[in-house]
Amino acid sequence: MGKRYIRKDLFSKLWKVLKGPINLIQVVVGPRQVGKTTLALQIFDKWSGPKIYGTADQPAISSLEWIASQWEKARILQKEQKQDILLILDEIQKIPKWSELVKKLYDEDRRRKYKIRVILLGSSALLVQKGLSESLAGRFELHRHNQWSLKECQECFGLSFEEYVYFGGYPGALTIREDEIRWAKYIRDSLIETVLAKDVLLMTPVTKPALLRQTFGLSVTHPAQILSYQKMLGTLQDAGNTTTIASYLKLLSNAFLVVPIERWSGSKIRQRGSIPKIIVLDNALVSAMLGNSFQETLNNRVLWGRFIENLVGARLYMLMSDLGGEVFYWQERQNEIDYVIRRGTNIIAIEVKSGIPDKKPSAFTIFDRKYRPTGKVVISPMETDEIDSIKNIKIEDFFKQPEKILGKMGSNL
Repeated sequence: MGKRYIRKDLFSKLWKVLKGPINLIQVVVGPRQVGKTTLALQIFDKWSGPKIYGTADQPAISSLEWIASQWEKARILQKEQKQDILLILDEIQKIPKWSELVKKLYDEDRRRKYKIRVILLGSSALLVQKGLSESLAGRFELHRHNQWSLKECQECFGLSFEEYVYFGGYPGALTIREDEIRWAKYIRDSLIETVLAKDVLLMTPVTKPALLRQTFGLSVTHPAQILSYQKMLGTLQDAGNTTTIASYLKLLSNAFLVVPIERWSGSKIRQRGSIPKIIVLDNALVSAMLGNSFQETLNNRVLWGRFIENLVGARLYMLMSDLGGEVFYWQERQNEIDYVIRRGTNIIAIEVKSGIPDKKPSAFTIFDRKYRPTGKVVISPMETDEIDSIKNIKIEDFFKQPEKILGKMGSNL
């Protein structure tokens, strides 16, 4: 994937906190195969002081003793050299009860004034998140490393905008994209199957594995579409109930595959029981499962529109996850707004148009009257700044700088 390429924003954020005065555990989470380990090793290479890198991804390593021994090496180095030590532990989730020991060692370090800067990484998002919530509250900072952005894919792989929409942002797969059959097989076998089999089914109690797989398959082939749980149940073969489907979508969300977003109603109580809109977090998953070629997808205006709308939703979700906001959709009778984002008291209604709009969407008028949003935005292929007095952002510009959607809300990013 090009080990020399540095994801500058992620690198600089992690580097800044490692060199800062507050010494918390730095935890890097994200989907498989987006370069989390590569970035950690780039940090390791730049660190000029004493440093240790260890990975639990080896057959002989399975016990807590390995963590304790790595940590003890760091303590000895710190005593000898009297400098801050960088300790990186990769694939930490492979060791049972890792978080309890990390908590104990970290608390000992604070009492004894050891200056050890710790980075933890794991390929299983579910297990890492479980460990953090169970043992390490208040002791860590989270760094979400998502699928690659348009800018990163263009800089490292020379992708066109259209290629990015179809092939997505998994860097390891992009080097073989010219062979579309091989590329799609890689996505299905090395990404989808690995996450489902290793991260979800092996690590989490799942009573109906076949139903989980069917739920994923149905979701990933309906990007940016509103699907009721009842409708999903009617389509799926294995018996279950709406609560089971909702819980499986939550698992898929925690594994960075699929996110169900709720309908905006202005009321938290009503939103929780709403019919979800399915957002697939990277279009590579959609392309590989649907089986349409790049050119077929590009020529199908309806399908291409779904790809664009889904990718906008995925990037909005990632942006709001980082900034502490939420993403919804809105629908009332025949009126629909693709996305509604809320951050604090600010609400922005967003319409995505893959074609050329000649006037503002009529749903804006109704939504504006009911909820008085802070802003209204159209994302379209047009170069203009406004469409019928509504702010317009060109699609490619949005993907290069998603925070532009926030306007003044994003001015302090």
